[in-house]
This record gives sequence, structure tokens and C-alpha cells, in this order.
Amino acid sequence: MDSPSRPRRAARSSNEATYRLAVNRYADLGVEVGPALQALATRSISLQCWQGDDVVGFEHRGASLGGGLAVTGHYPGRARNSAELRADLQQALALIPGRHRVNVHAMYGEFGDRPVERTDLEPIHFQPWLDWARTLGLGLDFNPTCFAHPQAASGLTLSHPDRALRQFWIAHCAACRRIGSSWGAALGMPCVNNLWIPDGFKDTPADRLGPRERLLESLDAVYQRRFPASTLLDAVEPKLFGIGAESCTVGSHEFYLGYAITRKKLLCLDAGHFHPTETISDKISAIMPFVPGMLLHVSRGVRWDSDHVVTLNDDLLSIAREIVANGYFGRVHLGLDYFDASINRIAAWVIGSRNLLKALLVALLEPPGIRAAERAGDPTTRLALQEEAKMLPLGAVWDRFCELQGVPPGGLWLGEVKRYEAKVLLSR
Repeated sequence: MDSPSRPRRAARSSNEATYRLAVNRYADLGVEVGPALQALATRSISLQCWQGDDVVGFEHRGASLGGGLAVTGHYPGRARNSAELRADLQQALALIPGRHRVNVHAMYGEFGDRPVERTDLEPIHFQPWLDWARTLGLGLDFNPTCFAHPQAASGLTLSHPDRALRQFWIAHCAACRRIGSSWGAALGMPCVNNLWIPDGFKDTPADRLGPRERLLESLDAVYQRRFPASTLLDAVEPKLFGIGAESCTVGSHEFYLGYAITRKKLLCLDAGHFHPTETISDKISAIMPFVPGMLLHVSRGVRWDSDHVVTLNDDLLSIAREIVANGYFGRVHLGLDYFDASINRIAAWVIGSRNLLKALLVALLEPPGIRAAERAGDPTTRLALQEEAKMLPLGAVWDRFCELQGVPPGGLWLGEVKRYEAKVLLSR
């Protein structure tokens, strides 16, 4: 009778042989696979906590989501509290090769039975997140939550004409920066604190300048206190429009581009926040010479909806190539930003993260002859090699990377998700 371990040993032997063939094929085009795998292992992705509970949060205010945001689907197993959410994130992280980060919104604090106003948030309200991250060796990122609150019901926050209301949101955003900096200090790695507001107008406003002048004043107040870059990195995030803000978005791309350049902030580009005919890949090298760094929120836009699970499509490959080809690994921070309640939420994290890592691997494995042909003024060879590179055996190299990182290769991770679903999610 055969030993149960024999098929596994045979599979490992087959995978090893396939990987060696792939290494040789890449070597034929001047690509060293080993250094590419080493470089990929150092790259972290920030997983968005709000994918796990459909952007509900733990304030229990009963306020509608608002801000042009909407979650569709009713897949079972949504996390109902922070302990469940962290357990789900931990399961996802166990299936994603490499060491990564978690991105937390301010509405995900632990407040007990007493409501805590957003202006009064303190590190203690997020201590379990910090303890968990420290135990797992994870980095943490943070975001003010300028939606799903009575003070955001008008659709305006930092640009509101009422000074007292603007001051409320200034105080909230300032509190979030203090929390983020405390995390960065405690974990020994900077926290990226990203600011996005939903401010805009459903119909054509008579005054576009006034709200933008107020937003500028508010942002300067938010960022008045300085924190060391070793603990906190500030980012500002534009958007084309949201539901209820179709005619004018106060924090547009042009507005925040100017702000990031003049105030030396990170500019956050979300892949789904632009016109469907745009891609952020071309914007990266156009903007990076003028800003200290960039935060990329990787999502997938489908027509006017910006928050679909990331797939390995041309847009994603182009984004990854711009980062790798221009040597931006040290200045570009990567995070996911989508929320899909129509499929298993853990699978959504795993699929998106692994696809982003695959895209980075494709870029790291690009044959050097492509650039050499361009430098030599030979567009024919450049195009020919670009097309040939599409058929290179990426799968075998990806599986090897997963094995080296101790996670299931190929599609084997899905079985783990299904087991967790049956054991944990369906009992909620």
C-alpha cells in the first residue's frame, strides 16, 4: 500500500522540475528569477479592514454609510465585531505570501458600551489592534472616517460653510493623526494616515471656489502639528465623483495634486477614482518627481463603480510595472481598497492581494532586452519582446514563491478558505 505522503512528494518533485524549466526559460531572456523572488518578498500590501464587515464599523450609530459609498451583496459570514474581523484578517494573511499590513478606519475602534465621539478618539480605543499587530509583526495604517455620521449628512465635512462643523472634522482628523503616529512609534515602522472626504454636490453649484478655499484652510489646520516621518506619513486622496456628488467633487485630483506638491504630502491615487478611460499607471511617473511619495489604493473600476475585487488585468500589470521599472519600491505604498459582499470576504482579500503580488512579479521578471531595444531606437524588437514576455511561464515561478513563503501555491488556498467558511463564517 502506498504511503499517503508519496503523492505529496511526487507533487513537490513535479513542481520543482517545472520551476527549473521556468528558470531556464527566463534565463534565455536575461532574467534572473532568484533576485526577483527576493525583491518580491520585501514588498508589503496594506489590507483594508472594511472588506471584512461591509464598511459597517463598530460605533453602532445606525447612521447610513453615505459619502457616495455602497456595498452590494449578502454573502454569509460578515464580521460582527473586532475580534471576528481580526480573526478573518489573520486567516487571509495566512494565505498571502509575504509579510503585510492592515489598514484600519477610525470607525473600527473598540468603544465598549459608551459611544465615543470621533473628535475624542484616543490610542486606547484601538489598543487591541496594536497588540494584535505587534504579536503578528504587522504594520498598521489608519484613516479618518469622514462619513456615516450625522455631521456628514449634508455631504460636506472639511469644506462645509459652517465653521463649527468644519472644526468638528478638523478635530477628528487631527485625532486620527495622533493615533497613527503612536502606532508608528510603537511598531517601529511609519503608519500611513490617509485622508479622504466625500465632499461634493449632486447638482451644479454656483460657487466651486468657496468650498475649495475652506477645504484648503481646514487641511492646513489638520496638518498643523508635525510628526516625524519615522512614525507618520500623511496622504491625501482625490476622487472623480461619488453618488450624490456627481456635479462637483471638492477634493478633486487637481486640488489634491496641488496640495500634495505644495505641502509635501503623499498623494493617494485610487485606481477606481478616475474616468473609466483613465488609468493611474501613466500618472505615477508624471507625479512622482514632485511629491515625496505616493500611496496607491489598488481597486478595480467597472464603469462608474470603483470598488471591485482586483483581478490580474492590464491596468494592474501597468501599475506594477511603473513601480518596478522606475525604482519606486521605497516611495510608493500599496494598499487595497474595495468592498465586495457578493463573495466570500476572505477570498476577496486573498484574490486581490495575490493578484497584486503576481503583477509585481511580472514586472520584476521583465526581460531587460525590452528596455535595451528602446534605448537602441529599435521599436520593432521592443514590441516583439513585450509580446513574447506575455507567454513566459509565470505560474511556475509564482508557485515557487508561495512555497518559499509557506503558503499554498496555485489555487490550493481556496480549500482553506472553504474550510474556514464551513467552520467559522457560517456559524455567525
